[in-house]
Amino acid sequence: MAQRLGPMDAIWLLIERANQPMHVGGLQLFDLPEGAPRNWLRKQVEAFDAVTEPQDSFGKIPVLKRGMYQWATDDNFDLEHHFRHSALPKPGRPREVLELVSRLHSHRMDRNRPLWESHVIEGLSGKRFAIYNKIHHAMMDGVAASRFMQKIMSEDPERMDMPPPWGVSRRSGGSRSPNEPTPMDAFAAAFEQVKEQVTSVSAVSKAVLGAWKGARSDETEVGPFSAPKSPLNVKVTGSRRFAAQSYSLARMKAVAKAGGATLNDVVLCMCAGALRSYLGELGKLPDDPLISMIPVSVRPEGDENLGNQIGMILANLATDEADVVERLDKIRRSTSHAKKRLESMSPAGIVNYTSVLTAPMLMPVLTGRGAERQVFNVVISNVPGPKNPLYLNGARMASNYPVSIVLDGQALNITVVSYGDSMDFGLTACRRALPHVQRMLGYLEHELGLLEKRLDA
Repeated sequence: MAQRLGPMDAIWLLIERANQPMHVGGLQLFDLPEGAPRNWLRKQVEAFDAVTEPQDSFGKIPVLKRGMYQWATDDNFDLEHHFRHSALPKPGRPREVLELVSRLHSHRMDRNRPLWESHVIEGLSGKRFAIYNKIHHAMMDGVAASRFMQKIMSEDPERMDMPPPWGVSRRSGGSRSPNEPTPMDAFAAAFEQVKEQVTSVSAVSKAVLGAWKGARSDETEVGPFSAPKSPLNVKVTGSRRFAAQSYSLARMKAVAKAGGATLNDVVLCMCAGALRSYLGELGKLPDDPLISMIPVSVRPEGDENLGNQIGMILANLATDEADVVERLDKIRRSTSHAKKRLESMSPAGIVNYTSVLTAPMLMPVLTGRGAERQVFNVVISNVPGPKNPLYLNGARMASNYPVSIVLDGQALNITVVSYGDSMDFGLTACRRALPHVQRMLGYLEHELGLLEKRLDA
């Protein structure tokens, strides 16, 4: 039976173009188990190859019926198209891994097949291998992907029966999941959703008006259309450049504590300083501060739906501020203002608020025309990840780098995932618009060091 996509899921299909594929991904690096035989990885690939029945959305394709997208079962599912085994040329450095992921992430997926790919990559130096998973944003958002990843791995290094991603089902068995709605349940849920949307209008209007007024009296508040023009906000090509690096979570927490800020404020400050250095090196740093869009999950705890449930806040990155401590304080104040506005709204209101703020940029993207005025300059997303080490059939996951989306007007995306004692940064950029974006990795480390030194962290 076909399942209709929600509006937030369908939008990722509507705005997709050849130059802006709407899939997200993840690059996981693994240490081979101690004493693993030479054919260990080959055996894992063969075991995954044997799982030929895809579960849930992994076996469905998007179809357009009566102007609405639905998930329909792919009756000609071909695992070989989706699951692939590759090898790096020697010496298998991180550089070669990132170049391969950059190429794989550049290609739009075929809508006549389920919208995902999984690549096992061998040949890494240091007795490691990698897995790059690629999945359309219509299937899941970042928080859903993070929670799903924890279901396909284990905290137990002795567990050896972990299935591949497409072999994991959210259902508990039987012909109908206990949580699967009946037609009457669906009608009631639709009625409640409409009621929530209507009742949120007042709160959304107040929040938008409050942001407009606040920006006039406080430089750290972000009003509509306050983002300056920048090299980050141009039309993009389909070619991608992916850069990734891990930074110490303990160091970042120490800085946050010393600066009276949150961990996310420190992430934003590191990114702001790196952008300031990178754009300054190009001679293209705007005089006005860059504005970041920060996705906010409105997903209830325990919700295993693989769709999208996200809102957003806007934050002033203070890239016009040379002093790193002052920059952190301005960012802290800006995010505090934005979060207070969300506190007055329900989850439905937050989604509506997001729609109102992004509409001026979204409509030009839908029509293929560039936005004349920017609502924000860059997306910086911080996704909470697993706190304990995870294992895939005995192989410890060493790093977990997110690979995200860029589109016309948004040539750079920075996504950060926490894992154990590290923060794993993934920078996804349009190769032509932002050359040598990997230089930002060094600038991120430099900014963290400056914060430590100035705050005596």
